[in-house]
Amino acid sequence: MAIAIGLLLVAVIVFVLAQRLRRQSGLPTGRVIYSDAGAWQRNEQSMFSKRHGIVGKPDYLVQDGDEIVPVELKSGKGPQQPREGHILQLATYCLLTEETFGTRPHHGIIQYADRRFVVDYTPALEAELLRVIGAMRHDLAAGDARRTHRDRARCASCGVQAQCDERMA
Repeated sequence: MAIAIGLLLVAVIVFVLAQRLRRQSGLPTGRVIYSDAGAWQRNEQSMFSKRHGIVGKPDYLVQDGDEIVPVELKSGKGPQQPREGHILQLATYCLLTEETFGTRPHHGIIQYADRRFVVDYTPALEAELLRVIGAMRHDLAAGDARRTHRDRARCASCGVQAQCDERMA
């Protein structure tokens, strides 16, 4: 009997700790159906939109009922408002989620080290994302795409470094 009570107590403690860790992670309630953040096994499968010709790997997709919520983790301290590039990155994951799973996310989450932002995935945000993608494609086709920073570490971790003729590292 004492062993059973001890095991029950341990189970309750583990459950409480797991809930606390999940809250600290920034993940919403629900089941993680996709992960590329390294906390679990990394997902080697990228999401791809044939319609828009874009590809991406969100850090997490969490399913709660019929809704799927993309979650993007950022290791740095959060600004007062989420950075525009981070919002567009999250919007990309919302678009990819809609095309991949057939359900449009109402929102996504950007989780910085010290704060989180819930970003509504509105038709206006989707339109802005598609405008930016179009502008980027135009610049690439015209030969006007250029590196926009002087950060060697950022270049070293860039996914297109091998093809970039402006790489710093």
